[in-house]
Amino acid sequence: MIKKKSNKPKQHLGQPPFPDQVRDYRLLMERWHRLVRDITPLELSVYGEAGGYPLMAVHSERRDPRLPSVYLSAGIHGDEPAPVEGLLQWAVETFRADPSVAHWNWMIFPCLNPWGLERNIRFDAEGLDLNRFYNSRKVPQITAQLALMKGHRYDVAVSLHEDYDARGFYLYEIAAKRPHWGEFLCSDCTSVSPSDERRKIDGHSSRNGLIRRKISPEMMKGHPEAFRLHFRHANRTFTLETPSEESLEKRVNLQKEFLTLIVKKQLAEGGVAGRNRLKWPSS
Repeated sequence: MIKKKSNKPKQHLGQPPFPDQVRDYRLLMERWHRLVRDITPLELSVYGEAGGYPLMAVHSERRDPRLPSVYLSAGIHGDEPAPVEGLLQWAVETFRADPSVAHWNWMIFPCLNPWGLERNIRFDAEGLDLNRFYNSRKVPQITAQLALMKGHRYDVAVSLHEDYDARGFYLYEIAAKRPHWGEFLCSDCTSVSPSDERRKIDGHSSRNGLIRRKISPEMMKGHPEAFRLHFRHANRTFTLETPSEESLEKRVNLQKEFLTLIVKKQLAEGGVAGRNRLKWPSS
């Protein structure tokens, strides 16, 4: 039998996918595998399974206490694809352009909810909003993620999100270590896309797209990822929200710009997690 030649262009795994492949989790894993093969200080591991999908983490092979430690995650809500794509594109461009940054201490969760990503659904296969179970042991994939994070401190932790109601990007900064970075990050991100100028966002006071909060364990019954990071792991904790109604390309570029600014600020500030550690509630 003579096979017909496909007119579909080949996908290079290290490059941005075609629009209809942004939600292809198998392809996402292949692209991360290719990056890790090229960047020797990093390794990819499968730390669990959820909804029939392997859960992957990309992290440093060895930790160097003299270098910065950074936590990044995306895709906990399956209907938010730009953070997943933006995180990968940023990693490809950044680690290949500056190998010294690749030697930092990294903990990266490229997609926390692959079942939801492929179906464009916020929730997981069990109908759960995973971002409300970080103070619970009831969800095996969250428990497995937390086991991987156990004992680690991060200079900065970033959770990447999107919001259908946003009128521009906005940023949550949990008030902790000073000087705060929020104003700088929001100001420089406006070169890519305007910030959400509402004075109240999700019931919180906002200024130029920045929401700075002081939190306590009693504030929410079900803790989001950012709460766990703040209480137990990170000196600085940020949650970026890009507007889902904007074009995918612009949202991806905004996610990439934000991560680039995080690295820039960490380079400028210096310091290593573990010094002047924050106190957190006992479990």
